[in-house]
Amino acid sequence: MTQMTENAHLTEQLIDDIADALAQRGFIQLPHFLPVWLADQLLHEAKRLASIEFKPAGIGRNNSQQLNAKVRTDSTLWLSGNSAPQQAYLNWMEQLRMGLNRRLFMGLFDFECHFSHYSTGDFYQRHLDAFKGDTLQARSNRILSTVFYLNPDWGKNDGGELLLYADEQVSPLLIVPPVFNGCMIFLSDTFPHEVLTSRCDRYSIAGWYKVNGNAVEHLDA
Repeated sequence: MTQMTENAHLTEQLIDDIADALAQRGFIQLPHFLPVWLADQLLHEAKRLASIEFKPAGIGRNNSQQLNAKVRTDSTLWLSGNSAPQQAYLNWMEQLRMGLNRRLFMGLFDFECHFSHYSTGDFYQRHLDAFKGDTLQARSNRILSTVFYLNPDWGKNDGGELLLYADEQVSPLLIVPPVFNGCMIFLSDTFPHEVLTSRCDRYSIAGWYKVNGNAVEHLDA
């Protein structure tokens, strides 16, 4: 595994494609994001840990975080990098952070992410990950959101799609099935989104690139 982890590198072309899409549209849908061996290992780890370490997900940040089953019902576990698959994923996302900063000057400073598990009946209501004009607040220093999917053989009747909206529009701009090794990347304060009710176990990794407390850079799509 060590050798495979060391060989996990993004291509310059992939980073170019992501940067171009973020600059032009503010989001990108990627069908084959990671090396398959790494996606397989992350899925195995998510399944293994879901029943013993995942906790009910809250809303809000830090001291204001609370459980609200009317808003979201999934469970989560933050990635700490204490396993080879976790470290390989964090390294991959670090390469992307540096590549986007070189191309777009976004001032991305840090990346945080967690496993998510949606059991049958779980959902997450429409929400924004950050709010315009409030980028220096603890919650809103999230600039770029990522969702990576870990669901082989996902069917159209399994639910759990991500709905991405343009501002206050009622109809979704994009409907994204949580298909294995797919990834969505989008501006955190621009696209409200929700997760439809899942009809079977659904696994993903949700993440956020952040700026530091003194950064004010922001990319407008």
